[in-house]
Amino acid sequence: MEQLELLRMLEQVQGGELSPQDAVLKLRMQPFEDLGYAKVDHHRGVRQGVPEVIFGGGKTPEQIIGIAQSMQRQGGHNILITRLDEEKAQAVSQQLELDYHPMARIGIVGRLPEVTAPGYIAVVSGGTSDMPVSEEAALTAQALGNRVERLYDVGVAGLHRLLTHMDLLMGARVVIAVAGMEGALASVVGGLVSCPVIAVPTSVGYGANFHGLSALLSMLNSCSSGVSVVNIDNGFGAGYQASLINHIGGDHL
Repeated sequence: MEQLELLRMLEQVQGGELSPQDAVLKLRMQPFEDLGYAKVDHHRGVRQGVPEVIFGGGKTPEQIIGIAQSMQRQGGHNILITRLDEEKAQAVSQQLELDYHPMARIGIVGRLPEVTAPGYIAVVSGGTSDMPVSEEAALTAQALGNRVERLYDVGVAGLHRLLTHMDLLMGARVVIAVAGMEGALASVVGGLVSCPVIAVPTSVGYGANFHGLSALLSMLNSCSSGVSVVNIDNGFGAGYQASLINHIGGDHL
């Protein structure tokens, strides 16, 4: 149950359309639904403001469909599925109205919501090879009601590409900096903007990159203030965190 749905239910009680006893019954049924293979957390939207997100990796198409249908029965209309490969997406789309984005491996059951945050999130990538993780971050943020501006392939090997977009960077409320190799982009961006920067190391790189470990360590050791770091290739985590920041009220100065 999302916060708006809870508010509507309380208004129905106030207006006499729903008895208090029926409202209590609905709330008692809400905390979670046990499907055997999953306990679907229907109260997450009330607690956190964002409904449960389905992690598609390791789940069968039937399990993903069952969880999504459980959420729909409780009023879910914008269900995000991450790490969804094309084969599973095809199977899921036979049962659900699915908007699938293969590069980001993200599926959305329903439609992208209206923008509900006062500012925008800038997603910046070091190279074209970082786009899958960047798109996971961008689409996650969009699915959570944010305006997103994309700025791709502006890594430090050609710094002038980034500097020609200073207006976009400085106008953002949050910047997500996605980079592999040595991960230097996050420090550069962190030294240019006054807003929070969420750094996402990717597994893009050659042997001593250690599948993203070198970028992760570089970002953790950034000398730029205001840079926080999520796990390797975790575009979803960055998009989610950026959404929380962007939904804090007030104009960005």
